[in-house]
Amino acid sequence: MIIISYDIQNDKLRTKFNKYICKFGGRLQYSVYEIENSDTVLDNIIADITGKFEKKFSEHDSIMIFKLSKMCEIKRFGYTKKKKEVIMRI
Repeated sequence: MIIISYDIQNDKLRTKFNKYICKFGGRLQYSVYEIENSDTVLDNIIADITGKFEKKFSEHDSIMIFKLSKMCEIKRFGYTKKKKEVIMRI
């Protein structure tokens, strides 16, 4: 699994990135997304961030990508727990 978190100050750029990243996974929190792990998907996301978004960043903007291994334990509480249970039942 991949977790992507972003903090982008410019409204237009933040909205554009949000629409982009929604294609790959689901929102966990306002600017935190969970994406099923795939090296190809991750490579494409990194290439697009580097080529399309990073050059427009201000000194206050950042995107962080966390690649979680199968050994990672994930505990969910509150809404994210309920949302994941619904997704798993489908």
